[in-house]
Parts: sequence; structure tokens; C-alpha cells
Amino acid sequence: MFSKEQKDLMLSTARDVVSSCARNEKIIVNDALQNISDEPMGVFITLRKNEELRGCIGYVEGYKPLYEAIPEMSEAAATRDPRFDPVKEDEIEEINLEISLLSPLEKIESPEQVEVGKHGLVIKKGLNKGLLLPQVATENKWDSKTFLEHTCLKANLQPDSWKDEEIEIYVFSAEVFSEGSEY
Repeated sequence: MFSKEQKDLMLSTARDVVSSCARNEKIIVNDALQNISDEPMGVFITLRKNEELRGCIGYVEGYKPLYEAIPEMSEAAATRDPRFDPVKEDEIEEINLEISLLSPLEKIESPEQVEVGKHGLVIKKGLNKGLLLPQVATENKWDSKTFLEHTCLKANLQPDSWKDEEIEIYVFSAEVFSEGSEY
């Protein structure tokens, strides 16, 4: 959907934001980012350090255009993921960035519709909601049942809650690209 140059610009913007946050510097966003798309899209920024998760935050749905969402979620992944301390300056070079651009959510009627390798999941029940990106299932070599179970756990539900009639299951796809990979 996006060209290599556009993806490079998104990644370099995310890198600049994470670096600025780690150095406590003012965040300056390249104006060229506005030319990529003003279409609101769901976007997640994932930070890894030595292949381990170091931060991941995003918008599930398109609340803001990409030129606003990418810098905002980059800053959030670097400083506000509650599972991690903020990224420090001495970590910057060890951090690898990944961007996931999400399609709109689609409610499914049956768990059998989940396709590992294609779909990310959102599971909702009442106020509980959990999301896992498509690459999580493939990276962990999960089948669809295990993917559903882990998404339930992410929503603070019992692993087999996906069988409950009150559960809402949504799928989405993602265009995923990262530093140091071919895309």
C-alpha cells in the first residue's frame, strides 16, 4: 500500500521521536510526513531491544491521520508503555522499530474465521478488551486456538472466554515493516 520511500520516512520519523524522547529533547517531526496520507488509520509502534519487546502502543482504529498518529504512538511506546520504564539514551542504538498499519476492524461471527498469519485480534467482553497484532501469533508459532486464548488473557479474561456467546471477536490485517528488513 505504501512505497519503500514512504515506509522509510515513517520509520525515520519514529526513530527521531524515540531518540528525542530518550534524550529529553524537543520532538520535531519532518513536515514531509504530512504528504504520506491524511487518512486516519490504526497504527502501532513496536520497540524491541535484543529481539525482546521493549514497548508497544498504538491506536486500534483510525482516530488520527498517520502524520499525527506515528509521532504520537512513537513517543508513547518510548515513554508510556506501563510494562516498561521509559527508553533511556544509552538504549537508543539497541532499539529496533516496527510499524504496523492496521486495516479497519471487522467483527466475525465464528472463531473458525480467524486466520493465523493474516489476522490480528481484538476480543471484547463488557469493559474488557485485548488486542494482539497479527505478527504475534506467527512469531510465537501459535495456532488459532492459542491465539484466541492469549488475546483473552490480554483482555484480562479467562483463556477459554473466546467460547462465550457474549464475547465479541474482531479481526484486522496489518501492513508491517521494520528497521533492517526488506519491505
